[in-house]
Amino acid sequence: MYKIFLSLFFSVMLSAELINGVSVVVKGEPITLYDVKEEMRISRVDADTATNNLIRKKLEEAEISERKISVSSSEVYDDIKKTASANKMSIDELYEAVRNSNGLTSSEFKERTKEKILSQKLYSAIAYSSIDTPSDDELREYYELHKEEFLRPSAFDVTIYSSKNKNALEKKITIPMFYSDEIKADEQLLEYERISPELARLLENTKSNTFTPVVSEPNGSYVSFYLKEVKAPSSVEFESVKNQIANMIASQKREQVLSDYFARLRNSADIKIIREL
Repeated sequence: MYKIFLSLFFSVMLSAELINGVSVVVKGEPITLYDVKEEMRISRVDADTATNNLIRKKLEEAEISERKISVSSSEVYDDIKKTASANKMSIDELYEAVRNSNGLTSSEFKERTKEKILSQKLYSAIAYSSIDTPSDDELREYYELHKEEFLRPSAFDVTIYSSKNKNALEKKITIPMFYSDEIKADEQLLEYERISPELARLLENTKSNTFTPVVSEPNGSYVSFYLKEVKAPSSVEFESVKNQIANMIASQKREQVLSDYFARLRNSADIKIIREL
C-alpha cells in the first residue's frame, strides 16, 4: 500500500511539473513556456505574438506531416548557398552576418531556412492557383508607395578599431577609456555604395555612438566599428530594387494565402491554452 501511494504521489508530481511547463497544446502537441521564451528571444517579439507564431508552426507541422512534405539537407544548403551568392558573400560570411544582425547561430539559421522552404512547398500544396508575376506597373506602384523602405544611408562616419588581440579589443568595447598599444584606431567615412553588403547591414543595425560586435578579418586580426554618425539617407533607383520588390510582393501574396488557410484551420483545431507567460 505504501509503495502504491508513493507511485501515485510521484505520478501526480510529474504530471503537475509537466502541466506547469506547458503553455499550449495544439492537436495533442505541447508548446512549453521555454518554447515561448525562445521564440521571443529569436524573433524579438512579445509573449502573445510568440505564442501565436508557435501555434501557427504546430498547425503547419501537422499539415506538412499529413501531406508528407519534406525538405532535404541538400535543399537547405542550396538555398543558403544561393542567398550567400546573391549577397556576394561566402557561406561563412553569411553565417557571421546573420549572427551579428539577428543573433541566430548557424544551426538556428539552417532551421529557419528549412522552415521557409517547407512553407513554400506547403503553399504550393494548398494554393488553388500559382501567383501571377507582378507587372512592371505593379512593381513601379509599390516602389512609389513604399519609397521609405528603399532609403539607404549615404555614408557611415566611423572609427575602426583593429587588433590581433581579440580580448583586448573586447575590453575596449566594454570600457571605451581602456587603452592598449595592441589596438589601432582609424577614423573613416565609409560610403554606403563602396562597402560590402554585410558590412552595410552590420552598421545599419548598430546604434549611433556604440560599437559593433567584434568581427574577424581574413588576415587573422579582429575589428570593431564605433559608429559616430549615419549620414543623410538617399533613395535607391527603381531598377536596382525591381527584383527585390517582385520577391516581396510574391512573398506577401503567398503569406496571405497561408494566413487565411491557417486562420480557418485554427478555428476548427483542438487547441488548449493551459498557461500564459
